[in-house]
Amino acid sequence: MKQVVQNYKSGELAVLDVPVPGCKPGGVLVRSAYSLISTGTELMKVSEAGMSMLGKARSRPDQVAKVVQSVAVNGVPATYRKVMGKLDSYTPLGYSLCGVVEQVGAGIDDVKAGDLVACAGNEHALHAELNWVPKNLYAPVPDGLAPRHAAFGTVGSIALQGVRQGESRLGEVALVIGLGLIGQLVVQLLTASGVRVVGADPDPERCELAGRLGAAACGDPGSAAVESAVAELTDGHGVDQVYLAAGGGSNQPVELAARLCRDRGRVVDIGKCRLDLPWNAYYEKELDVRFSRSYGPGRYDPEYELQGRDYPIGYVRWTERRNLACFLDLMARGSVDVEPLVSRIADFDDAVETYRSLKDGELKAVAVLFRYPGQAVEAEAPVVVVPAVNVKRSPVRAARTPVRLAFVGAGNYASSMLLPHLAQRDGVELSTVVTTTALSGANAQRKFGFAGATTDLDAVLGDSAVDAVFVVTRHSSHAELTRRALLAGKAVFVEKPLALTEDELAGVLAAVEESGNDRLQVGFNRRFAPLLREARERFGARTGPASLRYLVNAGRLDHGSWYLRQGTEGSRFAGEGGHFIDTASWLLEADPVSVYAVAPAGNEDLQVVLRYPDGSTATISYVTTGSSGFPKETLDLIADGKVLRLDDFVRASVHGRKRWVSSRLPKARDKGQNAELAAFVKAVRTGGPMPVPLQSLVATTAATLAVQAGLAAGAPVTLTGAR
Repeated sequence: MKQVVQNYKSGELAVLDVPVPGCKPGGVLVRSAYSLISTGTELMKVSEAGMSMLGKARSRPDQVAKVVQSVAVNGVPATYRKVMGKLDSYTPLGYSLCGVVEQVGAGIDDVKAGDLVACAGNEHALHAELNWVPKNLYAPVPDGLAPRHAAFGTVGSIALQGVRQGESRLGEVALVIGLGLIGQLVVQLLTASGVRVVGADPDPERCELAGRLGAAACGDPGSAAVESAVAELTDGHGVDQVYLAAGGGSNQPVELAARLCRDRGRVVDIGKCRLDLPWNAYYEKELDVRFSRSYGPGRYDPEYELQGRDYPIGYVRWTERRNLACFLDLMARGSVDVEPLVSRIADFDDAVETYRSLKDGELKAVAVLFRYPGQAVEAEAPVVVVPAVNVKRSPVRAARTPVRLAFVGAGNYASSMLLPHLAQRDGVELSTVVTTTALSGANAQRKFGFAGATTDLDAVLGDSAVDAVFVVTRHSSHAELTRRALLAGKAVFVEKPLALTEDELAGVLAAVEESGNDRLQVGFNRRFAPLLREARERFGARTGPASLRYLVNAGRLDHGSWYLRQGTEGSRFAGEGGHFIDTASWLLEADPVSVYAVAPAGNEDLQVVLRYPDGSTATISYVTTGSSGFPKETLDLIADGKVLRLDDFVRASVHGRKRWVSSRLPKARDKGQNAELAAFVKAVRTGGPMPVPLQSLVATTAATLAVQAGLAAGAPVTLTGAR
């Protein structure tokens, strides 16, 4: 078999043919699928090997002390031969992998040949095609977790053990210094446990990544941004914990920790950085300095690691193996997302070149994986970009009274849900309706009192008396009509969806940038529903991650409905799914960072799981096969020991220390259209901000598009640029 090795004397890296390890009792023989390069620990070892002998000595004073002691006992010649012999030998690399059990040793009954396992240990989870792994250094991989993600198990356990040492509590604030691989995982673990995180790293790309993965603020440790963020989040008291995940010879992380930690706070060292503690600073605050020993209890204990003697759970809750299993479970449940950390997946045969690229700085990476021969190439996780809204706004002219509105389209939804509210609203004039046929325009003019009807859109867009345009046409035309209306300088209300493709969304934003006109609202009305707004107010603020469940009993469409024309109008969920994503995001006060969608064969039912920066999740069950007698929409929001329940916009309740139940509304449900229209008209009349920030509209649209991308790929979709 092949294995990656290094000669510490010469610095040579090689992929050698070595004998296959035997399958001893108390462990399993594992064929590697993916192994992870630790861009911190391993690269430090690779870099040290390339140093001169003096450089090696300076970097490892602990080893120099052993040499001095050996000289005193054995003399110079014998010590020299011993040291040179050790240096001039090949040593292994690697300590975190995922693979398939090939053979089971005596005494093992928790896995069998063919099972997928994650493995740990710098002597047992090496960059090699086959490894023998003792029982306490492997854990079965949960169903559904990708092998390339399971390969993060060991480094995840290191991060997890560091967080455990910090004893973080719900609602606290933590500072993570160093946003490399371990630091990024610490950020996610803290966020998932309800801790607000500030990150510090000189690399702006790593800061941006940590922000996407849940950090409340990030910045260069030498800048004022980090101190300002800590002061704002802690009311000037300082953070509760500091996690040192940085390496190198600078003492800046230790000094920064003392400066930004609160009185009697905790400082946890996870990485290998300089630790010259400023005595006065640490003494005056009585800071609690703790070390995190690798993967957890059991590390460096040969009876635990090699002989399989476990520690009783009643005495040691979290051991190496239990930490490994816990981290795998967190990934499987979506609480931690390692996909954004993967910078490259390299073939195992290219290991030497990969290390060289990392060492020379050609490859800047947070995490790199080796893929082994015979392992099927996993499709790269799909990505949908959430475009940033960067616009130099043109001056906004407040509309005259009455506000003059034009409608493009006057179909069933416009005629039943929008126009009846607007026709009765004071201070509003229905100026012109644009339709494709003259008769439909004449009908709308007669029913709702439009001043005029036409089939000429250009005439309406060129009419300076029109303040705002409503786009209420079929889905495939929304983006283009919105783009044209924005370029004409009109405020725009477009019914969902805003766009059916990423290119259409980009076209709308290009019009915003070109015109300086960002006066846009999409018809996401549910966040304006009075009953839901009252329930959210009763629920109150939350401090920890939330779980949201949204059942949409959509029902079957009538034969011939234009909603079924997926080739031109997009899928049914693409048309109306934004409603439910927007509602979830509004309740969770954030935009999603990843989307995972699955669908059974043969119908349009969907399960959509959204993950949010603070670890919250929202599951939307969009079903068409349910009973028509069951309510269309039911929603539950669960967090901090409280539950919010919405029953089809007819009744709501909040269960916590006190229970609140709304009175039952009349049969006509209020889903917020009237309040949404009132907010839009007010914004147009006063020149104030639109009811929903444009970036939120863009994020919801991108997340809706990601559902189809995820279904096609059969994998979670990362929303890059999500805030």
